[in-house]
Amino acid sequence: MLLNWTVMILYNYFSAMFVGPGYVPLGWTPEKSQDCMYLQYCKVCQSYKAPRSHHCRKCNRCVMKMDHHCPWINNCCGYQNHASFTLFLLLAPLGCIHASFIFIMTMYTQLYNRISFGWSSVKIDMSAAKRDPRPIIPFGLSAFAASLFALGLALGTTIAVGMLFIIQMKVILTNKTSIESWIEEKAKDRIQYYQTGETFIFPYDMGSKWKNFRQVFTWSGIPEGDGLDWPVRDGCHQYSLTIEQLKQKADKRVRSVRYRAIEDYSGVCCPVTKGVKTFFTTPCTEAPRIALSKGDLILATRGLKHWMYGEKILISAADGGIRERGWFPRKCVEKYQYDSETDQPVDGEKKSK
Repeated sequence: MLLNWTVMILYNYFSAMFVGPGYVPLGWTPEKSQDCMYLQYCKVCQSYKAPRSHHCRKCNRCVMKMDHHCPWINNCCGYQNHASFTLFLLLAPLGCIHASFIFIMTMYTQLYNRISFGWSSVKIDMSAAKRDPRPIIPFGLSAFAASLFALGLALGTTIAVGMLFIIQMKVILTNKTSIESWIEEKAKDRIQYYQTGETFIFPYDMGSKWKNFRQVFTWSGIPEGDGLDWPVRDGCHQYSLTIEQLKQKADKRVRSVRYRAIEDYSGVCCPVTKGVKTFFTTPCTEAPRIALSKGDLILATRGLKHWMYGEKILISAADGGIRERGWFPRKCVEKYQYDSETDQPVDGEKKSK
């Protein structure tokens, strides 16, 4: 049984790793040219982002139905490997539960044969068992310590990976990805903030958990569709989600605030020279940090108490070119007051952190 668990876990693990999520073809454009207005354009891949696809900075490609980039498999979880990745998250805890049962029963039976009870004490003799026949495999102190350590690993893996499996099943049963769940939450916030009165309906929820489940898990192991076109529910069309993404992107540009760097920052994760609070409150995320030089301009889109996230406007691309995105210490920048028409600094600008 343990060998069966091992084979199934490794099979799904390597399938998720080597099959990959599937990528949007380089230079892809929709069949109807007028549909390009509903899509975002990826400058790296030189193509439009198909519905439900997102560009992964680590894979450096636009991934079909991207859920997240997983460091465990050193690949993205997406259209083609979502089922294999989820099965791996299911089988790994089940195998660890089986192993935990074996470890617990082994330690129980071995300790039971070595424990002697007195009137006021309990003695454990790990040198040999009290009863014959003796075990085929010797069980001494080192074996007990190794079994206890392995039990801890098995239980830890069961809890950690099991929670990830539950999270994945929640999004699968609604036919979403982790990124799309986040987009839906931001859509509700945008509508509530501007009081537009519109209602956002997630277009890919088939209305049935079984139908949503079948979008990922099939008997053949090959997911339905081609990863570019998706079935949608009544009242929605293929670009309902991408239109909402464009609205959120426009809203992000409106709400962004321009800052100017007043101190140099090397881009390290935990800067020692920027203060104790900045050092200990570094964002716990895989998002990169951006190096700053005094005088750099940054468009900040969100922030924490001691850190901010934004895009650095490069001098060679000040008119909407490529920008570097990442976190930087709030201490290193000040709000940049400028005239929106002339894009020139306003006289008497004051430092405002």
